[in-house]
Amino acid sequence: MARLELDVTVETLRLAQPFRISGHVFTGSDVVVVTLRDGDLQGRGEGGGVYYLNDDVPHMLYTIGAARSAIEAGLTREELRSIMPPGGGRNAVDCALWELEAARAGKPVWQLAGQSEPKPLRTTFTLGADDPEVMAAGAIGYAGAKSIKVKLTGELDLDIARVEAIRAARPDVWLGVDGNQGFVRDDLDRLIEALQEQNVSLLEQPLARGKESDLYGYKSPIPIAGDESLLSLGDVAGAVGCFDVVNIKLDKCGGLTEGLLMAEEARRLGLGVMVGNMVGSSLAMAPAFVLGQGCDIVDLDGPTFLAEDRKPSVVYEGGNVTAGPEVWGSGQVTVA
Repeated sequence: MARLELDVTVETLRLAQPFRISGHVFTGSDVVVVTLRDGDLQGRGEGGGVYYLNDDVPHMLYTIGAARSAIEAGLTREELRSIMPPGGGRNAVDCALWELEAARAGKPVWQLAGQSEPKPLRTTFTLGADDPEVMAAGAIGYAGAKSIKVKLTGELDLDIARVEAIRAARPDVWLGVDGNQGFVRDDLDRLIEALQEQNVSLLEQPLARGKESDLYGYKSPIPIAGDESLLSLGDVAGAVGCFDVVNIKLDKCGGLTEGLLMAEEARRLGLGVMVGNMVGSSLAMAPAFVLGQGCDIVDLDGPTFLAEDRKPSVVYEGGNVTAGPEVWGSGQVTVA
């Protein structure tokens, strides 16, 4: 394989307004953008890291720098999995390799991944934690949304009031909630009973990472998804008996290559599959859109929170997201 030119830059994505989840408030996100060039061909990838694992920009730059010589020597995506740890750095490089491979082959990424031509995906639109009336107004503001995901904080009475207010405002939508590790096992019976009353269809990561065993054997009428507890391929088998759905994020697992493997393994084990995102631009959503073609639940609304997205960008219309070939992975030659 030809020797590659690796370029790494750091960019700051500013949010239009602060976004609150359990234990964290986001005002923006620093991301690493990788460009791999092979003559007049190039591939790009964006990594945002994983804040709760301290996978920040310095860590991503370190992991990429440690693998630079192997990357520039022209390694495969499978070889990349063996020399870089999961995380945002590997995600950026892996996605760049996919786009470069598509350009070399003259085929779009979805075709290289063995998929049918991609279709628009119904995506959730996320409400950050706030006062119930503010969140209800936000739900009304998502006029075109068919699916809404609600960020909770572990404040049980307040969280129940939040969900009740949102459901009253939007009785028409699919509704999921994300605990972001904010609850404890003793909260679950009351929380889930309240969520059932509001026709909630998904409870994501209610307990802290490391407390997965507290869910083992717990019978919930609402599917429970693992997010922070399930980072990469090696974690999927441990989801059985604790979670019903695996939430795959490319920044957690280290790229589209691993994400596709995780989805395949989850299906083999009888688990549902969800694709999610960290804070990211359209360049980060487009590879996840490829993964989302085979997922049960899609949560790819990250660019909607940005003050300014990349151009060209993914399109949100009628409650769906579409990442066209002009955004990433088209398989067309790009003159550097």
